[in-house]
Amino acid sequence: MLVSLARAATRRPLTVITVWVLFLLLGFGLGTGVFGRLSDNVPEVPGSESELAAQYLDRVDPTGETVTGVVAGVTVSDPALRARVERAVADVRALAGIAAVPDPYTTPGLTSRDGRALLIPVTLKGGLGDDAEEHAVDAAADRIRAIDAPEVHVSGGPLLGKQIGERAQQDVQRAELVSLPVVLALLLVVFGGLRAAALPLVIALSGIAGAFLALFAFSQVTDISVYAIQVTTMLGLGLAVDYALLMLVRFREERRDTADVVEAVHRTVARAGRTVLFSGLTVAVSLTGLLVFPSTFLRSMGLAVAAVVVVDMLAALTLLPALLARFGARIAPARARPEAEEGRVFARLARFAARRRIAVLAVVVPALLVLALPVTGLRISIGDAQQLPKTTEARQLYDTVDAHFPAGTGVSPVTVVLRPGTDAATAGRVRALSPTATSRALPDGGTVVSLQPPGSADGTAATDLVRQVRETRGTGPVQVTGTAARLVDFRTMLADRAPWAAATVLAGIFLLLFAFTGSVLIPLRTIATTLLSLGASLGAVVWVFQYGHLAGALGAQGLGALSLTAPPLIVAIAFGLAMDYELFILARMREARRLTGDDQEAVVTGLRRSGRVVTCAALLLAVVFGAFMTGGFSPILQIGLGLTLAVLIDATVVRMLLVPATMALLGRRAWWAPKVLRRAHDRFGLREEAPVERELASR
Repeated sequence: MLVSLARAATRRPLTVITVWVLFLLLGFGLGTGVFGRLSDNVPEVPGSESELAAQYLDRVDPTGETVTGVVAGVTVSDPALRARVERAVADVRALAGIAAVPDPYTTPGLTSRDGRALLIPVTLKGGLGDDAEEHAVDAAADRIRAIDAPEVHVSGGPLLGKQIGERAQQDVQRAELVSLPVVLALLLVVFGGLRAAALPLVIALSGIAGAFLALFAFSQVTDISVYAIQVTTMLGLGLAVDYALLMLVRFREERRDTADVVEAVHRTVARAGRTVLFSGLTVAVSLTGLLVFPSTFLRSMGLAVAAVVVVDMLAALTLLPALLARFGARIAPARARPEAEEGRVFARLARFAARRRIAVLAVVVPALLVLALPVTGLRISIGDAQQLPKTTEARQLYDTVDAHFPAGTGVSPVTVVLRPGTDAATAGRVRALSPTATSRALPDGGTVVSLQPPGSADGTAATDLVRQVRETRGTGPVQVTGTAARLVDFRTMLADRAPWAAATVLAGIFLLLFAFTGSVLIPLRTIATTLLSLGASLGAVVWVFQYGHLAGALGAQGLGALSLTAPPLIVAIAFGLAMDYELFILARMREARRLTGDDQEAVVTGLRRSGRVVTCAALLLAVVFGAFMTGGFSPILQIGLGLTLAVLIDATVVRMLLVPATMALLGRRAWWAPKVLRRAHDRFGLREEAPVERELASR
C-alpha cells in the first residue's frame, strides 16, 4: 500500500506538488478566517444544568452580557472628567442593543474609595444576533475608550473572547517567526545542507495550513476555542518536522545503497513511511479520547488536532516523496560509517541499561513517580484575566480594578434561576445562602437570584455555594448557572467520562502497537512507561503553575489551579507524541531482530540507529513548543511546558534507559503473542514490502 502511494507520488511529482501548493494557498487564505470565529466558552457542557439554565435565560431574560470599562489614573471627581464620562455614558445608552448603563457617580460601588478610578458597566439587550451584538459591543467600547483620561480599559463579556482571539493570532505569528528560523538552523546542523534542511519546513508549512483549514471547517458547525489556534498550530508544526526528519534520514541512508533516486524514495516510504503511518494513527487515536467527553470544546479540539495530524501524515507520505523525486538527487547521501562508530553513544546507553536493568528500573521509576506526586493535588479552574499577559487590555482592566476596588469587585455571581412554580420557602432558603443576595423578575414569572461569593468567581467558596444551592432547593424547579456552576459541571463531566476516555485510548493504542509489532507485551510495556513520563511532566506543570514554583521565570504566576483546558489536552497530546519516539525505536529494533534473530543485540542496534533521530526530533519539538510559550497566555504556557517536558523526558530518560532496560528484562518474551493473535498478525499486519535479502546485502 505504501509503496503504491510512493509510486503514485513519484510518477507525477509536479502534479502532487501543485495540489499541495493549492492546499497551502487555501489554508493561509480561507483558513485564517477562523481567527474571527473563535469562542471563549470553554467550560460549557451541553445538557448540563448550568448550560440548560443559561439557554433558558437567553430565551426569556431581556438583558444579556455585560461589558465593563474602567477609567483611572486621575481624580475621578474632577469636574472636567466627570462631564466627559457623563457624555460618554449618555452616548452609550443611546446605542442600539444597549439595555442599561448606570451612572458611575451615583451608583454605589462604581467609584473607588480612593477616588482614583470608576467603573462603567454596559449591559447588552438579550436575544441579540451575533452581528448586532458585535456592533453594539464595538460601538460601546470605542466610545468609552474615547474618554480623555490617563487609563481607560474596556473588556469582559463577548469583548473578552474577541481580545483573546486577537492575542492568539499575534502569538501564533510570533511563535512562527521565532521557531521556524531556529528549526531551520538545527536542521542545517543535522543534515549539513540547505536543500535537505528546507524540506521539513515545507512539510511544516503544510501542517500549519492544515491546522487553519481544519479549524475553519469545524468552525462552520461548532464553536472553536480560542486555545485551539496555538495548540493545533504548534502540534501541526512539530509533527510535520518530526515526520519529515524521519523520512529524510532514511532517504539519505537508502541513497548510500542505490544511485536511483526514485528507487530510494520507494524504499524510504516502504520502511520509514510505515512508521510515519502508525505514528499518525497512534496520535490520532490518542485524541479520540477527547471525543468521549460531551464538552464541545474537548470534542472540537480532538477532531481539529486529529485532522491536523492526518494532514501532516499525508504530507510526509505524498508531498515529501514528490519533492524528493524532483529534487532528491541534489541531497547528499548519508556518510558511510563503521558499525562501531554509528550511534556510539546510544549503543553504550542501551548496553548499560540492558546490563544494569534492575538498577535502572530501581532508580528511574521512583524518580518519575516523585515528579508525578504533585498530580495528586491537581485542581482545575476556569480562571480569570490573571491568565493573560499584562500587556492585554483585559489584564490591564483586571489589574486596575484589583488596585483600586475591594476584593471581589466584578466577580461573576452564582446565578440561581427560580422558574415559575418555585415555592416561597425554597426561594427564601436560596436567598438566605448569601447576605448580599439580589433578585430580579423575569417576564415569564420566573426570578433570577444573584448570590455573590467571597473570593474568585470559580474559587472554593463559589463552587461550595453552587453545591449548597443544589442541596437546598429540594425538588423545586431551581437551576444554577454562572462561572462557578459551569466549573462544577465540567469537573463532574471529567470525572464521569475520564475512565471511558482512558479505556478507549488504551485499547486503540494497544491494537495499533500490536499491529505494528505482533507482540502483546510490548504494547503493555509501552503504555506503562509512557504513563510514567506523562505523570512526571504533568506533575511538573502542577508544581510550577498551581503552586507557583519558578513560574516567574516563565513570565507567569502561581494561580492555585491549572486551567481546565490544560490537563486533558496535555494528557491526550503527550500520550500520542510519546508513541512517535516509541515507534521510531521499535521499527529499528524490529528490523534488527528480523535480520539477526538476536533479541538482546536488536535492542542495542535499534537504539543505535534511531537514537539520533529521536533526539533531534525531540529537540525540534521542544523548540516549537518553547516558541509558543513566548506569548505569555497562561493556559498555553501550561500546555507548552507540559508537552515540552513530556517530549524531553520521554525521548531521553524513558526511550534511552527504560526501554532498553525493560526490553532486556523481558528478553525473547517481549515479542510473544498467543498463536491465534500471531496468525492474525501474520495475515493482516502491515509490514515493509522490500525483501529481507536486500537489507542483508546493504549491511
